Amino acid sequence: MSTNNAIKINVNDNVAVALRNIEAGENVMGITAAENIDKGHKIALCDIKSGENIIKYGYPIGHAEKDIKQGEWIHTHNLKTNLKGLLEYEYKPALNEMPSRDNKTFMGYKRKDGSVGIRNEIWIVNTVGCVNKVSERIAKLANEKFAGRTDGIFTFVHPFGCSQLGKDHESTQKLLAAMVRHPNAAGVLVLSLGCENNNVNEFKKVLGDYDENRVKFLISQDFEDEISEGVNLIEELVKYTEGFKQEPINADKLVIGLKCGGSDGFSGITANPLVGRISDILVAHGGTTVLSEVPEMFGAETILMNRCKSPELFDKTVHLINDFKEYFMRYNQEVYENPSPGNKKGGISTLEDKSLGCTQKGGTSNVTAVLDYAEKAETPGLNLLKGPGNDIVAITGLMASGCHIILFTTGRGTPVGAPVPTVKVSTNTDLYNKKREWIDFNAGALLEGKTIDELSEEFFDFILKVASKEIRTKNEIHDYREISIFKDGVTL
Repeated sequence: MSTNNAIKINVNDNVAVALRNIEAGENVMGITAAENIDKGHKIALCDIKSGENIIKYGYPIGHAEKDIKQGEWIHTHNLKTNLKGLLEYEYKPALNEMPSRDNKTFMGYKRKDGSVGIRNEIWIVNTVGCVNKVSERIAKLANEKFAGRTDGIFTFVHPFGCSQLGKDHESTQKLLAAMVRHPNAAGVLVLSLGCENNNVNEFKKVLGDYDENRVKFLISQDFEDEISEGVNLIEELVKYTEGFKQEPINADKLVIGLKCGGSDGFSGITANPLVGRISDILVAHGGTTVLSEVPEMFGAETILMNRCKSPELFDKTVHLINDFKEYFMRYNQEVYENPSPGNKKGGISTLEDKSLGCTQKGGTSNVTAVLDYAEKAETPGLNLLKGPGNDIVAITGLMASGCHIILFTTGRGTPVGAPVPTVKVSTNTDLYNKKREWIDFNAGALLEGKTIDELSEEFFDFILKVASKEIRTKNEIHDYREISIFKDGVTL
């Protein structure tokens, strides 16, 4: 239910969300605002006693720390999380099979190993941060020399690959190996220094089998002029890449990552539900979606757990959640203090508030797989991926799981992009109009008369055009492509 100045998301809610700045004394859904309330923030629809739950999205987002009168602003000053410690979970299946759809197609590239890519790029993957500048010089020269013959030659710098121990070293290797295997890269140059822990011989053990025509290796210490040698190897890869041509491919081959960052009070009302609808549409086509940001599942995790297709998947999801909580606790960090200053300014008060909005990106389809960090998504349906909420780390993990495209919702705006096309979806029209160089699609239209059925079909067609290279995302246009590898341990 909504008016021109506020929306009540669920019939059971005892708060509404301001659709614009509300002034004290203004009528809001038949009540009087007791104070000024900013756009995206919450207003009490009734008296709420101290200790009583505050309900949004139909679920508690915390409890009142003191008595709250009807019409008052509800935020961090009078609302506190209900979450604490590790929880016991019970599997209560609430499965929801997606009705199948006639498969749409996009124009993509079939790779020789049977995988599918949506770009015909060449990637330079550095085994160690010491060669970051070398890779940038090689990429610059190669792009100048071979302009127009590929979709671009790109390198992704990082500081790791040496002086790491245990799981951090393994995570770096797994992530980089996943990049080498990513089908958006028609060809790959693996660039090494030569003396690092993650040297070529060690890295090949993690990489496994590879096509020698598609993947080339360069050890910088072995050559007098590593730059020229690198450009020569890129030339071989360019010739290999030119053998691939776009052809029609069913949408069920698409793997799409789901991410939010710079969220606001509208994230759970517009952009995240829209992306959730896209997830359901792709699953109905037989495709695959991947939801990460485990700390931003806290408080809404049971919704996902009960959509697990089997008790085994339920157990994996419980482990996924508790493993991340224990990670926080090992460092004596507050498990449930998550919303950032920007989130809070945008109207998000508690982790439950954030998580109930965040998990809507996963739609309503069943959970079909739970993935470890940098593990490839191979099971159609909604996959849950181990990873933090940090924007660059999360989109890097989604890319490593094989996502062709990432749908990234934002209410406050961010230019960050992954190595793969990163579609920025604004929660509100003001942001879309203000940051046209960042934002690709406007979910704020849902507050201006468009239905979610109309907009989701329009958005799905938009995504197929991105997959077909008919549309280049803003991160591609401006070359906003970054990686950040998850780290949890000692650096020597």
